[in-house]
Amino acid sequence: MKTTLRQLEVFVAVASHGHVTRAAEAVALTQSAASMALADLERQLSVQLFDRVGRQLLLNEAGRQLLPQAQEILDRVRELEASAQGGQSAFDLHLGASLTIGNHLLPTLMAEVAERHPRGRLQLSLRNTEQVVADLLAFRIDIGFVEGPVQEPRLQRFAWRQDRLQVFAAAGHPLAHGTATPAELGDAAWVLRERGSGTREVFDRALANATLTPRVALELEQPEAIRQSVRHGLGLGCLSRLELQDAFEAGWLAPVATPFLNLERAFQVVLHRDKHLSPGIHSVLALCGVAL
Repeated sequence: MKTTLRQLEVFVAVASHGHVTRAAEAVALTQSAASMALADLERQLSVQLFDRVGRQLLLNEAGRQLLPQAQEILDRVRELEASAQGGQSAFDLHLGASLTIGNHLLPTLMAEVAERHPRGRLQLSLRNTEQVVADLLAFRIDIGFVEGPVQEPRLQRFAWRQDRLQVFAAAGHPLAHGTATPAELGDAAWVLRERGSGTREVFDRALANATLTPRVALELEQPEAIRQSVRHGLGLGCLSRLELQDAFEAGWLAPVATPFLNLERAFQVVLHRDKHLSPGIHSVLALCGVAL
């Protein structure tokens, strides 16, 4: 057997980053050493694993078939090393979460993981739902936590928590603490999350079902930027109630009732179907109430 773990590590890193230079940095190799390892792997397997588009390397069909197998081998080796060094409870996982979940729910979960599995290590990246899905498909993360619907057949989804979006306004807005009509929502300016976020997808679907088209004044990635923009009168907003409770209690934002909009949603735990389910992944999923 001529294929080495280092070659597989380089292959997975290039698949994740799309560039040999970034992949080399990720696995602590020089660019020339990483390029040689990838070339040796392709030669030994007698197959090209990437399409070269300029300086970017894009997985082709053969590469996509190999990626989950290579990732599983590396996961099992890391699992073996962690077990040898610290017992079965040792693990090193990378989580990806959309912003509301990452800011408001995952800190509690991560604290519980740390308490029950002191040898476990977690890394967290905050993205929008679309980006979390992309990271899962590229095996850049082990477990995803998302707010929006996921249709990708290569991923398996598990319901986790229920949530509801809330339309809100500045405290002095005419609709503050009141009930809006469809016409008032149609006339209003809106400060919204960017397209690709779970929050925006649920909002757009709710307004489309009510035959309303929002007049978007601003699209922002950060919930706090949306809250402050609404506070200063730039429009109405719509975020998770988790993002708004403190501002409502402090009195500088106010809820706007919209009984004709369906703003309910489910937070989901998402895994790649080809992902090796290590004891660490099982431990995190168990704390989420997910049984496989």
